[in-house]
Amino acid sequence: MVLIDSAGEWRGVGRAAAEERQQPGGNRLEVGNLDYAVAMLRIEAAGIHDLPGAYRTCLLADDAGQDGSARYRDPDLLGHVYVGPYLARGKGTQLVVGDGAGAAGYLLSADDTLEFEAWAEVAWWPALRERYPISDDDSRDAELVRHIHRPPRTPAELVEAFPAHLHIDLQARARGTGLGRVLIERLLSDLREREVSGVHLGVDPDNANAIGFYEHLGFAALDREPGTLLMGRRLDR
Repeated sequence: MVLIDSAGEWRGVGRAAAEERQQPGGNRLEVGNLDYAVAMLRIEAAGIHDLPGAYRTCLLADDAGQDGSARYRDPDLLGHVYVGPYLARGKGTQLVVGDGAGAAGYLLSADDTLEFEAWAEVAWWPALRERYPISDDDSRDAELVRHIHRPPRTPAELVEAFPAHLHIDLQARARGTGLGRVLIERLLSDLREREVSGVHLGVDPDNANAIGFYEHLGFAALDREPGTLLMGRRLDR
């Protein structure tokens, strides 16, 4: 698969069946012999204009990587929690993946998790709390609304060693291309340049494939929370 980054540089990753050749005068590559609907993916710095596509990607990857649309009454709630604050804040490494069909994935992050949570408490959650009152039902929507009103705080002992955190999602058509590795390696490189000592993430403890993927990239299990395995990687060693 061919990836073109925000600097216009290309690299081939993934499927050995790909035939890649650069086209004259530009950053497009022709990719042949791929069983893939879109011949090119691009990675770009994400901005507030990417909110609709990133929100949709978040929803389409919610159910163990599959479409979670049927799980929610309000399709925006998931994005309000896991996408919006990163793009609205606009700091650090925020990447979006696109192709001819639109958004296909993203990697969102914060260099300083505690600082990010403090910012969100002032600048992101208040307006959403006015829009979404707490309800007592056991729906997934109500669970996300409770998160908006009472967002969990990351333990201080975790962020002392792993101050940054990330979220990554890819739509089905962008998986199996090596793209997830490229996005995370791009983030790790950026974090090292900014002298961030470590990064953590949360993963479904029942998702063995995802856990194995992160372990292959040097992440190790740190702790468990309800429904989440926390994994981290040090960057200063």
